[in-house]
Order: sequence, then C-alpha cells, then structure tokens
Amino acid sequence: MGTFIDGLIEARTVGGAWEIEVSLLDFDLGKARDAGECLFGHGGAIGVERPLFDRRGRPEDSCDEVPKEYDELNHGHSYATWAEIGTLDWDAPLCDRPDGNRLGEWRPGPDGELVLDRVPWAPIEVLDASEELFGEDLFPFEWPPGGEVHLNGAVYRPVIFTARMFAPPDGEWAPVWASMRALAAEHGDENVRLVVWFG
Repeated sequence: MGTFIDGLIEARTVGGAWEIEVSLLDFDLGKARDAGECLFGHGGAIGVERPLFDRRGRPEDSCDEVPKEYDELNHGHSYATWAEIGTLDWDAPLCDRPDGNRLGEWRPGPDGELVLDRVPWAPIEVLDASEELFGEDLFPFEWPPGGEVHLNGAVYRPVIFTARMFAPPDGEWAPVWASMRALAAEHGDENVRLVVWFG
C-alpha cells in the first residue's frame, strides 16, 4: 500500500500570481516513498530526522490547481522554490547517527574505486557476518568506528542518511529538477516553486 506523491511546478507571473507549469504526475514518480520522506517529511519508513522541506503546508498564494482541502487524497503538503533546491547540499546529514536498519552497500565503480551502490535493509547474512567479526550482535549504528563487512564482492558500512541516497539530483527526480531549472532561467529562482501533497 502506501500513498502516492502528487504535486506540480508553478511559476509566479509578472503580476505576482502563481500559475501551474507542469504536473508532477507527468514525471511518473509513483509513491517515491523514501524520497518523499527525505525531501518533504512524509513517509516515516526510513526514520529521517531532518527532512529538507518538512511538511511546510500549502502555500497560501499557490495556484488554483493545488488542493485547498486536506483529506485522504490531499494531505502532507509541502513546497520548495528553485532558489532552495538549486543550492541544496545533497550530502548534508538528515540524521544525527547512522541508521539501525539500513547499511550502505559499496561496490567497485568503473575505475575500480568503491562507490555507494545502494542503501538496503541490512541483509541477514551481513548482520551474521558482523556478529562474527565484532564478537556481538550489534545494530549498524553500534558497529565500532570504521567497522565494515566485506561480503560477496560488496562492502557494507553504517550510513547517516543524506538526500543524495534517496533523491539524488541525477536520479529519478532529475527531470523534475531539470524542468524547474529551465523555468527558473525564464522566471527567476524565487519565482519557480514545487508544491507537493500525498494521497
């Protein structure tokens, strides 16, 4: 189950009114659950402590296409301007400590250097290996400093969540950011805004 992310990109006209430019549904983001939590504080499945644009509500001056009523299909409103999104630090920590349930999985990249491949729920075989390695059953955030597990060609390490892990600027959301960037070149960074809601 779960809720779907909905929303739109709007631009402020010369007269000061906001008008819809693009529907978020055009980008086929689906539920975007983890990204929704990192960016807008909706979801709660991964335990982000400081979402970037945490449930700011519906902008009072938003365009007519933004639902004014809050109900099962329209809730959890938030927003962000391109001025904010375009200057984000995608690697800023969203939590104060490594997660207890997920691990970073590093694999060799094209040049052989390890790169973060994904952030999965900690595989049981990795937890078993960590117990053998560290001498006790520990949550990932309890692993000793620098602790890591090498298994099946991957390296597993505790991670502190960042937006880049779940909504990278060059990932699934890249077309959204590209659309906002293009509109901002025409209207100005403060005059382009992403408004989202969930249902």
